[in-house]
Formats: sequence, structure tokens, C-alpha cells
Amino acid sequence: MGDLETIEFVQRQARAAKYVTSVCTGAFILGAAGLLKGRRATTHWAFTELLPLVGATHEKARIVKDGKCITAGGVTSGIDFGLCVVAEIAGEVTAQAIQLGLEYNPEPPFAAGHPDCAPDVAKATVFPRYEKARSAFRDGIARLSTV
Repeated sequence: MGDLETIEFVQRQARAAKYVTSVCTGAFILGAAGLLKGRRATTHWAFTELLPLVGATHEKARIVKDGKCITAGGVTSGIDFGLCVVAEIAGEVTAQAIQLGLEYNPEPPFAAGHPDCAPDVAKATVFPRYEKARSAFRDGIARLSTV
């Protein structure tokens, strides 16, 4: 996020791209490049509160499409994201065939994949781990505004 060469590369590529996409906290690379200003977006649940710092409005969803920008939540939403992009490019039948070939039929063993449904004990274990990472992201975003 703080690497100017990477950000400039993303900006250049985005100018001609049909789709500009990210999964998980990759949304902050797009945000640092100015590509999410005024757009709806998503990212990993632990970082959604930081999206406004890069000009985006958080939409609570696994996948958010706003114009040519498509963002996905945490890394496991990447499969959903990939199937949606395939459907966009090659049609739903192709995406469904890929889903079938992958045997992607999720049945998680626990209802704990998002803070909305996770038990309090799981949240108490995980939440402190993310506070340090959120602070680092906040600091990185703050440094961008001085560049």
C-alpha cells in the first residue's frame, strides 16, 4: 500500500482495464491508488471500518460490484468472487460448470465465519489479533495522505 511504484502501476493498468478487482485487504491497494473514491466496496470484516479512509463506502457483502471495480471480502470469498467474474465474462453456465468441477458446495462445520454469527468466545479470541493489524493499516493510510 505504501509502495509508490506499485500504486502507480495499479493506476496505469486501471485506466484501460475492463475490471479492477481485489480480494480481502487488497481493496486498500485499490484505495491507495484512488480507484475506490466514491465507490461501494468490501474487504475482510476486520478492516471494513477503514474503507472510508481510502474514499470508499463499505457495503456489507461478500462481493461488491461498483462500476468496473469488483471487491471481495475475506480470502474465502475469493472463490465466490472468481465465479462471479467468470459469469460476468463468460456467462453463468460457464461459471456453474466451473463451480461443479471444483465441487464448490460449502457446508462449513461451524457457524463462525463472520462476527455476525460467530460465538462470543471465538470473537474474544480473534478480535485482539486484528487490532494491531488495523492500527498498521491506519498508519499506512495516514502516510499515503502525506505523499
